[in-house]
Formats: sequence, structure tokens, C-alpha cells
Amino acid sequence: MFKGLSNLTTLLKEVHQIQGRTEEMQQKLGQLRVDGRAGGEMVTVQADGLQRIVAIKIEPGLLQDAEMLEDLLVAATNQALDKSRELAAEEFSKITQMQLPGLSEMMSKFGLGGGGGTSSTSAGDSNVGGDGSK
Repeated sequence: MFKGLSNLTTLLKEVHQIQGRTEEMQQKLGQLRVDGRAGGEMVTVQADGLQRIVAIKIEPGLLQDAEMLEDLLVAATNQALDKSRELAAEEFSKITQMQLPGLSEMMSKFGLGGGGGTSSTSAGDSNVGGDGSK
């Protein structure tokens, strides 16, 4: 019985550490940037790793064609958000790949399976440094 309590204590310590790492990761993601471009770079939309749009650049000549500008803004924004989600998935997969000591045994005692396997998310080839553009 006391061995089970020791495993639970260890598990709770690990969960607390993961919470701290998650908070750090969210701060890091807020600082990372990725670009979405459309129309041969006539429109550039920049997002952070938290899927927030942080900047938009538009070539002045596009201001005369509202319909084209709208289409390019949508395309560039969607591209930036897709890259941002990939970047976040890469970062969060680093946390989820860790195995917690005793987790599998503890989960099986509570009838929760506890296969102990890890999950990995492939997030493409996002650049996590600098401006994040590919």
C-alpha cells in the first residue's frame, strides 16, 4: 500500500513539473513568429505560436483592388495560422513524449488501461527560430 502512495507522490511531482513546463512553453510560443504569404509576397501575415495574428503587411498597389486584397489576406492568414498550429504541435509533442514513472502501473490499478505508450504529433517543417518563415 505504501509503495502505491510513493508512486502517487512521484506522479504528482511529475505532473506539477509538466504544468510548469507547459506554462514556459506557452510563453515561448507567444514569442515565436511564423509568416503566411500570398500573391507572391504582396501580402504577408505574421502569427505567433499561440495562433494570434501579430502583423499584416500589404503591398500598397493592392489597395486599389479590394476583392483581390481580401482573397490574399484570407489565404495568407490561413497559411500563417496553419504554420502556427504546426509549431505549437511540435512544441507540445516534446512534453507528451515524456514517460512518467509509475504512470502505467498506477493507471492499470484504477482500471484505466495504462498502456504506457507515448503519443507523437508530426508538425511538418516549421522553422522555430527567427521570423519562422519557411
